[in-house]
Amino acid sequence: MPLTADSAPGSQLERLLGLADRPDPVKTAVVHPVDELSLTGAVEAAQRGLIVPVLVGPKARIAQAAAAAGLDISNFEVRDAPFSHAAAALACQLAGAGEVQAIMKGALHTDELLEAVVARETGLRTERRMSHVFILDVPTYPKPVLVTDAAINIAPDLATKRDIVQNAIDCARAMGVSRPKVAILAAVETVNPKMIATLDAAALCKMADRGQIVGGLLDGPLAFDNAISKEAAEAKHIVSEVAGDADILLVPDIESGNMLAKQLFYLARAQSAGIVMGAKVPIMLTSRSDGALSRMASCAVALLVARAQRSKPAK
Repeated sequence: MPLTADSAPGSQLERLLGLADRPDPVKTAVVHPVDELSLTGAVEAAQRGLIVPVLVGPKARIAQAAAAAGLDISNFEVRDAPFSHAAAALACQLAGAGEVQAIMKGALHTDELLEAVVARETGLRTERRMSHVFILDVPTYPKPVLVTDAAINIAPDLATKRDIVQNAIDCARAMGVSRPKVAILAAVETVNPKMIATLDAAALCKMADRGQIVGGLLDGPLAFDNAISKEAAEAKHIVSEVAGDADILLVPDIESGNMLAKQLFYLARAQSAGIVMGAKVPIMLTSRSDGALSRMASCAVALLVARAQRSKPAK
């Protein structure tokens, strides 16, 4: 995602990097890093102490990319795979076997990687649907805000939305938010039987009341202005702990989420990190347009999530 050269120091993403500033980098399969951009991202994350890269892909092409970029990868483990599909499958196998604790997308299409991730034989599936979480630093908002799902689930039903919410709550808690506030977005803030998003919002709130969603505070339906502006919420006489102070914005579908996220990137100069939750390990879906800070912040989130997963008591 776009990151301007004059990004202000002390941003939310830089503070996020600070949270991950401990000497326990996460061992990460970097899938098909055969170009300068993806390989540089892996090297920089390793230098920052965020990941221990395992480069998965054709050895000759990885070596050529490193030589062309002037990068020293002599200390990195390289696992040979002849092409991108094979690299994705091997990376997922390593994660399923516990040999790596995170996956980072390299120079391959997102669909290729996710196809391998959801394959039953890799062992990365959990009881939840996978979903993507954008972590955004919006200059006009006082804290990070998570937008989900704007990248994977196209038109999620109620059960899928439940998983999307829980994934986002787990991500926020890994980032240090003790009780994330979840605003369930719709076009209006009242339940309207003709608008499925409002019915789903009401159901999700009741599911949280009954313990089917845990660790967060939910409210909805809320229009976007009521979710992020206390003044807007007060003007409509909305009494809510979430309204005007949301940590997580749950969007109705991928189209609205994608539009919302990109509007924040391009019109509000938001910085972003991104991660896929709901698999056995966190997955970093970096984009070619991501800047260095965005890439490092995505690695930091993956480290924090992996750390949180390791700390969970065994069932």
